[in-house]
Amino acid sequence: MSTVLVVDDDAAIRTVVAQALRRGGHEVVAADSLAALERALAAAVPDVLITDVVLPDGDGIDHIRSVAMRFPTLPIIVLSAQNTLTTAVRAAEVGAYEYLPKPFDLDVLTRAVTGALARGGIASDQGPGEDSALPLIGRSAAMQDVYRVIARVVSNDLTVLISGESGTGKELVARAIHDLGPRRASPFVAINMAAIPRELIEAELFGHERGAFTGAATRNAGRFEQAAGGTLFLDEIGDMPMEAQTRLLRVLQSGEFTSVGGARTIQVDVRILAATNRDLTAQVATGQFREDLFYRLNVVPITLPALRERRQDIALLARHFLDHAAAQGLPRRQLASDAIAALGSHDWPGNVRELENLMRRLAVLSRDEVIGADTIRATLGAPVPSGDTGDADIAVAVHALIERIAREHPAALDDGTLYDRVIGEVERPLIEAMLARHGHNQLRAARAMGINRNTLRKRLDTLGIEVGSESGRPVEPPSR
Repeated sequence: MSTVLVVDDDAAIRTVVAQALRRGGHEVVAADSLAALERALAAAVPDVLITDVVLPDGDGIDHIRSVAMRFPTLPIIVLSAQNTLTTAVRAAEVGAYEYLPKPFDLDVLTRAVTGALARGGIASDQGPGEDSALPLIGRSAAMQDVYRVIARVVSNDLTVLISGESGTGKELVARAIHDLGPRRASPFVAINMAAIPRELIEAELFGHERGAFTGAATRNAGRFEQAAGGTLFLDEIGDMPMEAQTRLLRVLQSGEFTSVGGARTIQVDVRILAATNRDLTAQVATGQFREDLFYRLNVVPITLPALRERRQDIALLARHFLDHAAAQGLPRRQLASDAIAALGSHDWPGNVRELENLMRRLAVLSRDEVIGADTIRATLGAPVPSGDTGDADIAVAVHALIERIAREHPAALDDGTLYDRVIGEVERPLIEAMLARHGHNQLRAARAMGINRNTLRKRLDTLGIEVGSESGRPVEPPSR
């Protein structure tokens, strides 16, 4: 008969867990503190250890680090009411076999004990410290599932495919995996496939040599080279053209590639994380996505829940976003209890991003320090943009831009350069976006913006924007 040591300062939890385990044929020893845990270990080493995190005489996770060193084959299951990603990762770092947030399902716990007995403990490599800054927020059961998967993949190099609707936080998950893993001191490089013209994706990924196409005046390293030793995050992978998919597959298989216009083979060591809001299995079925590439990417799948599927996290997220806005210099706001209820009744088609945008919008525009339900409903009655490239509205976007300029150039608010700096921040991405939209044809881009072509050419020279295409053809004939 196997012996399970249960450590929890809540007598009711100890009793319920002990009854469930005894019904499963296990012998149970109970302890209510770390001191009692040590006395039990001195008497006899159990087959499985189940421990809470917060105990009267210390932190359970800190303590089981030494337990795991003394008894490396002892499977440890961590229980915690502190249902955060930090707790899940800390449990994984000390070699815990499983982490279960409270309240937990007794059937899940008994299955975890059975699995632990069959497989033994899981040793983990040294991971990041417990003070790592973690961006993910949520205590719902759906987010706990996400945390557990993240905790299991941070210490290895398995490829992860993160799926979920737009605005659910896929890049935050990717960054957490990188920041908590052994590659955290190396670059994290992200590329959004949907934001790059199809003909430029291969040059962006793999780089290009000087003269590879018109406008390629120098050699440029691609995202793979930029991420060497670190992590490459391929966002919106479902938008990748088929020809680029083929080259990506070769890199994943061999770890090497050649740049556009190059002949030298480049070897690269990067971890690949990918994300999509599309149904890749459906795209595979219709021939829009390579099946072999899908299986290469989908080694460990993580599916992020929509915000409407974890409504209990809405209040926590909303307050966090208001605090974050205040920390950035926006007016401090609070939410009334009826406002929390109003937020919970909304379906949030834009998910967490929509909620964040709404909170920032309210921080700027609300006249009341305490925001009520009427304000929430009135604001939600108007469309709140939730796209990938902007804040909730122009006022918020400009305010955020000013705050960033002030941080990077503290004198800008007083030296008379603020206007030019703001315009300069907007002008370059506007011109580049319109050129890309119109196939780098300067005449069509100028007409679309409502300016003269010669004016556009002057701005291109002033801003140092090079216009070219991978085709090798001039994008616009010289004027005559």
